[in-house]
Amino acid sequence: MTERLKQLKILGIMLAIFGAAYFVPFTAPRFLNGLHEAFFMLQEYARLHVLLCLVPALFIAGAVSVFISKDSVMRFLGAKAKKWLAYTVAALSGAILAVCSCTILPLFSGIYKRGAGLGPAIAFLYSGPAINILAIVMTARILGLEMGIARTVGAIVFSVVIGFIMHMMFRKEEQARQDSLGFGEPEKGRPLWQTLIHFGLMILILIVVNWAKPNPNTYTPVTDWIYAYRWILTGVLTLLFGISLSVFYGFKMWKVLVSVIMVSGVGLFFPAQPLIAFVTAVFVFSLWLVFETGELKDWLDSTWDFAKLIIPLLFMGVMIAGALLGRPGNEAWIPNRWIEAAVGGNSLLANFFAAISGAFMYFATLTEVPILQGLLGSGMGKGPALALLLAGPALSLPSMLVINTVLGPKKTATYVGLVVVFSTITGYFFGVFFA
Repeated sequence: MTERLKQLKILGIMLAIFGAAYFVPFTAPRFLNGLHEAFFMLQEYARLHVLLCLVPALFIAGAVSVFISKDSVMRFLGAKAKKWLAYTVAALSGAILAVCSCTILPLFSGIYKRGAGLGPAIAFLYSGPAINILAIVMTARILGLEMGIARTVGAIVFSVVIGFIMHMMFRKEEQARQDSLGFGEPEKGRPLWQTLIHFGLMILILIVVNWAKPNPNTYTPVTDWIYAYRWILTGVLTLLFGISLSVFYGFKMWKVLVSVIMVSGVGLFFPAQPLIAFVTAVFVFSLWLVFETGELKDWLDSTWDFAKLIIPLLFMGVMIAGALLGRPGNEAWIPNRWIEAAVGGNSLLANFFAAISGAFMYFATLTEVPILQGLLGSGMGKGPALALLLAGPALSLPSMLVINTVLGPKKTATYVGLVVVFSTITGYFFGVFFA
C-alpha cells in the first residue's frame, strides 16, 4: 500500500508538471507581471525586514532556547501556570514587541519548544503582530476612532480566546508534549534581574532599529526624536548589550571593545549608510560566537537552527503571496478589482472574503492601514475592513508555512480557521452597527 501511494505521488507530480508546461500562459502579461511581483516582493522583504527585523528576532529566539530555563517558561507560560497569568504575560509580551507576522515566528517557536503551553504560545503568536500600539493609533487617526477601538478590543480578546480554545481542543496532545519535555529537578539559572536586563536590551535594539519614520498622523516630539537618533540609540544599546554579555555570560570584555572599535570605524567610513555598521556588528558578533564554548556557542547554534527552519519557508511564502496578490498598488495574478468587488457591503460572504484574503496576504508592520484606506475609498465596507485588520497582520501565507513546521497541519489549520471565523463574525457585527 505504501509503495502504491509512493507511485501515485510520483504520478501526481509528473501530471502537475505536464499540466503547468501545457496550460500555463507563460507569455501572458499578467502571468509575467505576477512573476515580477513575486521577486519584487521578495526584494522588498529582504531590504526592509530581514536584516533589521528577522535577524535580531532569530538571535532573541536562540537566546530564549538557551538562556531561559524551562522552569521560568513553565512558571509563566506553561500548561500548569495560572491561566490569567499565562495569557496576560503572553498578550502583553506580544504587544511590547510590536512586530509583523513573520518576525514573531522565531520568538513563538522558541518559547513553544522551551515548554510554553499551546494556549499562551498561540496568544503570544497572535498578539505580537495584531496588538501593535503604533498601528492601533494610526488606525484610530486615519480610519476612525471606532475602527481603532474595535481593532484594539478585538485583537486583545482574540489573542486570549483563540489561545484558550486551542488549549481546550488539543489539551490531551499538549499534556503528552509537556510530559515528554521531562521536567525534573529545578534548574539553577541566573537571577531573574540579569535575564530581564539581557533580554530587555535585545528587545529594545529590535524596537529602536525598526522605528518607523513619523508621519503627520503619528508625529509626536518623542517619536520624531527616536527616529532622528535611532542609530545612535542602537549603538548605545548594543554597547550595553555587550557589557551585559561580559558581566552575566562570561563574554570577554576585550572582544566587546574590539567590536566597538571595528563597528565605529565602519560607521565613520560610511556615515550615510548606518545599515553597513549594523550588519558589521552582527557579523563580528557571530564570528566571536563561533569560537566560544558552552552557552554562548549553543546560542549561535540555536539561532542557526531557527534560521534554517524559518528563512527558506518565509522566502518561498513571500514569493507566492507576491505572485498571487502583488504589492500594494501593483496587480499580480489575482486582479485587485476582484478583491474590491468581493468586499463591498457588509454580507457575511464579504467579511469572510476579506478575512481569508487578509490571512493569506503579507502585511509589513503598519502597511495595512494605508492599504485599507485605499480599499475603503474604492468601496470596501467597514465590516470587511475590520475583518481584514483582525486577520491580516496576524497571519500570512509565509507565516502559515512556518507555523505548520512547529505545530503540525492540524493545529495550524485550526488556528488559521479560528482567526478567519472570529474575524468574519466580528467584522459583520461591526458593519451592522457602524455602517
